[in-house]
Amino acid sequence: MSQNLSRRQFALGLAGLGAATALSPLRAAQAQKGPLPRILCFVGGYTEHAPPGGAGNGKGISVFEMDRDTGFLTPVATFMDIPSPSFITLSRNRKFLYALSEIDDFDKTGSGSVTAFSVDTRNGTLAKINSVSSGGAVPAHLSVHPSGKYLLVANYVGGSVAVLPIHADGSLGKATDVVRNSGPKQPERAADNPEGNFAVSDHSGAHPHMVATDPSGKFVLVDDAGLDRVYVWTLDLATGKLIPAKTPFYEMEPGSAPRHFVFDHSGRVLYNLCEQNSKVVVSKFDPQTGAITQIQSVSTVTSHFRGSTLAAEILLAESGRFVYVSNRLGDSLAVFSVGMDGTLTLEDEVWMHADYGRAMMFDPSGTFLFCANQRSDSVTAFRVDRETGKPVFTNHFTAVGSPTTFAFMVADS
Repeated sequence: MSQNLSRRQFALGLAGLGAATALSPLRAAQAQKGPLPRILCFVGGYTEHAPPGGAGNGKGISVFEMDRDTGFLTPVATFMDIPSPSFITLSRNRKFLYALSEIDDFDKTGSGSVTAFSVDTRNGTLAKINSVSSGGAVPAHLSVHPSGKYLLVANYVGGSVAVLPIHADGSLGKATDVVRNSGPKQPERAADNPEGNFAVSDHSGAHPHMVATDPSGKFVLVDDAGLDRVYVWTLDLATGKLIPAKTPFYEMEPGSAPRHFVFDHSGRVLYNLCEQNSKVVVSKFDPQTGAITQIQSVSTVTSHFRGSTLAAEILLAESGRFVYVSNRLGDSLAVFSVGMDGTLTLEDEVWMHADYGRAMMFDPSGTFLFCANQRSDSVTAFRVDRETGKPVFTNHFTAVGSPTTFAFMVADS
C-alpha cells in the first residue's frame, strides 16, 4: 500500500448522472438477484495548501464505503499527497481518477495543476501517475471528454479553459490548447437579486467555473462567472484545439455569475445555475448548431426567503423528473419538478442541516443524495423519494475537512 494511504482507509469513487442509459454494475447485480457490489464514495476539498482565503481543513482525498440500506459512509482511506483537490472526476471505465489542485504555484508557473491517478476497481486504491499544469491559476472544474482523449479544465483565476491530452496509460500531457476569455466588466450583483442579498460574485474579469460537453459530445460549453457568459465551442479531436461555434457565446443576466449547468437526458434542454442571483435559467439547446434559446428563469429560493445566498450546484435526477440545487449561506436544498416542456417549478426548500453546502451527488443507485458542506466540515445524506422527489434527511453526518467535491464508484467483485 502507498505510504500516502492510512491503514484505516484506501481509495476511490465514481458515478454521477452521466450515462443514464447504460446498465451499471450495481443494477446488473440487482437484475440477476446476486450479491450487490460495494459502493465507494470519494471526497475531495480544501487543504491547508491553497491560495489566500481558500485554505481549509481537509487532508486530501478521502474514501468511504456506503451502506446501501442506510446511506451511512464508513471511512476507508485518505490519500494525502495532493494539495486542495477541490474537484475530481473519474474516467468512464473507472480505471483513472483526475483531480485538480486549486492552487496558483504549481512548478513556480503561477498555475494550478491536475493529477492523474490509476484506480484499482476492486477496492478503490489510488496510485499517482503524474501531475501537469492546469493551464491557468486556481482551476475550479474539470471533465473528461466523451471520446476519452482529452481532459477539459476551467481555470477560475487564470480566466482560461485548457485541453489536456489523456494518454493510453491514463497519464496527462501538456495542454494542446489554452483559451483565454475576455469581455466588458460586469456588475458585482445582478438586478434580479433576492431581497436582502449582500453576497457578491467576483466580476473582476473572466472566471470560467465549469467546462463540459453536451450529451452528444459535439459541443463544449463553459460557464464564465466573471463575464456572465456561456461559451460554446467544438473540439477538434485530431489536434485538441477548441473552435468557436457559430454563436461563440451567450450573454446571461449582468452580474448573475453562471456557475454550473446540466442537460436533460435528450440533450435539448439546458439548465444553467447562476450563483449570484440564485436563479436557474432554462434554455432550449440545439444539438446540431449549439444554439441556446432561453425560455425561463426561476429562483432557487422561495418567495419567503430574505437575506444573502449564493447558489452552488445543480443536479438532474436519473428519472429526469426532478432538478436539485444547493444554496450556500441560506443552507438549503431546492427541489424542482420538471414539466413536459422542460420548465421548472420550485416545489420545496429543504434545510441542509449544515453550513455552506456546495457539491451534491447521487449515489449510483439514485437512492441517496449527498451534500458537501464546506464550512461545517461534514457531508450530509438525504434519502430521496423517487415518486415525489422529496429528500429526507437521514441524520447521518460524515466528518470531512472542508469538503467540496464527490465521486462514486461501484466496485468490481
